[in-house]
Amino acid sequence: MKQYTLLIFTFFSCLMLAQKSTLVHTIEEYNKAASSLTPGDEIILANGVWLDAELLLEGIGSADAPIKLSVEEKGKVSLEGQSYLRLAGEYLHVEGLVFRNGYTPTNEVISFRKNSKQLANNSRLTECVIDNYSNPERHEQDSWVALYGKNNRVDHNHFEGKGNRGVTLIVRLNAKESIQNNHVIEANYFGPRQNLGSNGGETLRIGTSHYSMEKSNTLVRGNYFDRCDGEHEIISNKSDQNTYKDNVFFECIGTLTMRHGDETIVEGNVFLGNKKRNTGGIRVINGQQTVKNNYGYGLTGYRFRGALVVMNGVPNSPLNRYFQVEDAVIENNVFVESEHIQLCAGSDAERSATPINSTFTNNTFYLSEPSKLITVYDDISGIAFENNNVNFPLAKEVSNGFSVKKMTLIQDENGLLMPKIGRKIIRPNLPENLPSKDNTGTTRYSKADKRIAFDSGKLHKVSAGMNTLFDAIKASAPGDIIELTDTADYTLTKLPLVKHPLTIKAAENAKPTIFWEKKAAFDIVNGGELVLKGLSFDGEYAPDGSGNAVVRTSKYSMNKNYSLVIEDCHFDNLDVNHSFDVIKVYKNTFADKIHISNSSFNNITGHVMALDKETDDVGIYNVEFLTLHNNSFTNIQGAVLSLHRGGKDESTFGPFLDVDHCTFKNIGYGSRNKYDAAIQLYGVQDIQIKNSIFEHTKDIKMHLVVGEPIVNVSHLALERKDQIKVTGDQAYTIGDLFTSSDVVKLGTDNLPLGTKK
Repeated sequence: MKQYTLLIFTFFSCLMLAQKSTLVHTIEEYNKAASSLTPGDEIILANGVWLDAELLLEGIGSADAPIKLSVEEKGKVSLEGQSYLRLAGEYLHVEGLVFRNGYTPTNEVISFRKNSKQLANNSRLTECVIDNYSNPERHEQDSWVALYGKNNRVDHNHFEGKGNRGVTLIVRLNAKESIQNNHVIEANYFGPRQNLGSNGGETLRIGTSHYSMEKSNTLVRGNYFDRCDGEHEIISNKSDQNTYKDNVFFECIGTLTMRHGDETIVEGNVFLGNKKRNTGGIRVINGQQTVKNNYGYGLTGYRFRGALVVMNGVPNSPLNRYFQVEDAVIENNVFVESEHIQLCAGSDAERSATPINSTFTNNTFYLSEPSKLITVYDDISGIAFENNNVNFPLAKEVSNGFSVKKMTLIQDENGLLMPKIGRKIIRPNLPENLPSKDNTGTTRYSKADKRIAFDSGKLHKVSAGMNTLFDAIKASAPGDIIELTDTADYTLTKLPLVKHPLTIKAAENAKPTIFWEKKAAFDIVNGGELVLKGLSFDGEYAPDGSGNAVVRTSKYSMNKNYSLVIEDCHFDNLDVNHSFDVIKVYKNTFADKIHISNSSFNNITGHVMALDKETDDVGIYNVEFLTLHNNSFTNIQGAVLSLHRGGKDESTFGPFLDVDHCTFKNIGYGSRNKYDAAIQLYGVQDIQIKNSIFEHTKDIKMHLVVGEPIVNVSHLALERKDQIKVTGDQAYTIGDLFTSSDVVKLGTDNLPLGTKK
């Protein structure tokens, strides 16, 4: 017996001696160490920056002795430039890598395959970070993590700031070796992702439409999705038999969408919209879907971004369209202050297959004020409603199966507001400890917001003179405020580049005027954002040539969104030559918002703003929210605005236009106004034009194309009612958009409500 024990001890001692732990300092050392890995071997990347490192981890480990790639000290190793990692083999373990300051030259930053034939199975990615590792070309597509093979696990990682097109984390099913994969995606932190302004901005996608009838069996559990706003599908499910359980979605603009595939389980998830605009919950499509024990609070999205959306399907649908909702089970869900429950959403001539054989039971809805709550777009007889609770009466068409109950709200142990009916607290079956910023991802990497707020930096007082403003901008830091202190001229002979959030404003009682000698006064480049307050701009010194502007975006692709705010400013004499614009944008740039208020625009040979450089008609556009409040526009030869969103893609719901208390006089009559309009809107999804005067202007043109555009025209003063021209695929008429009381004949005695003369 002693001899037998000695043999076992000797065997394991030899095995331990055979396992190698190798610290490497260069890619050459790494490749040598990685050339012949055996179970239990470990490669450790030395502290420092690994630039343009193309790493392949390949080998056959075992469950008890995986092959490992790690770092010398977590937080002190980064892969930068054009680095990437591929895995191939069995039982591989990757831990502690950080990718930043660059982008992958391939299609994937971390790929669970070497090539189409050599995949990774039974492998794990943990405590890794990918932070703003985005291709500089906004619409160049790549993914950050791509799962192939089977039985892989992605847990406790930190993914944040993807700025270019492509899914953050994708599960591929494009080979039989990756079907029925049983992957686990767990306890990850998916940090903020900006609005892409087009399709292709999902945070997580499992499958594709081509393989959507295949079983994936992927489990997505206990992850935290923090302001993932890439597009309206935060998660896009495109395969069968996946489970989304116990995840938290914090202020995400979009929904967990069962886009393709059947037998999905969505259970125990929490959607915290907190009344942020366009936040959504769950969208149900296809067959045998289960939605239970989920909670939503303050979800404000409507239509496809609603708190709970049950779609119409396409009869005999092709793989890439919408399959009918069939045998859906929707039960024990609670929604508080979330008013858009959409049934048979998307109903149109194509999507005419209504839900069938489905149940909607034991769900509770609380609103602090009466609301329509449920919108029905088609026949809902295929949904059986039973034992649902509301605290205000519903319309008769949906009242069966709903009981009106007096409710109060009470805070549970996780801080969530739950309805209380009598003595009973209505609470779905949620995890005891919800995922949070603190308990997901890796604790070694900061989750602090990286986007710098306006006016959060230092104040710099700048006197008038030549290039004093240029020098101040060049020396500024993110969030700084530049205050112009003199009622005098500030002349720019050089073009300042706005590289970070920056405010330029007039000091109290000062009235500075800015002149410039280059083709623009300011260029907003990647990472830049700009606020202008209390300033006057005079184009007298601009070059005597066409195509000048006051504010331009970069001519090159910008993978970071920007904001532009103009308040209490005056723009005059932009007329030294033709086509002098106020705001000029370029293709592949995107503004989260452009807000202009209390400003005047006079004597301009070009357009105030032409936000129409994305003309490929694939659903891409230049700005999400455009606001014009209390401005005057006079003697504009071009258009005040051209705003374009082409194509019929439904992955985004902008742009949003809000025009209020503005006056337009002598607009659009220049010979080079190619729009032949004062305002041209193409494919704009939300149009609000109210309390405004149009005197001697070209037409307001609206071309309505996608989904269900919202158009609110009210309290306008026009020379003639047919100044508004509506075209498009929808059967809209002028009468659908506004009535005779919304538009009055131009005249001083019948100005729109609240408009100043």
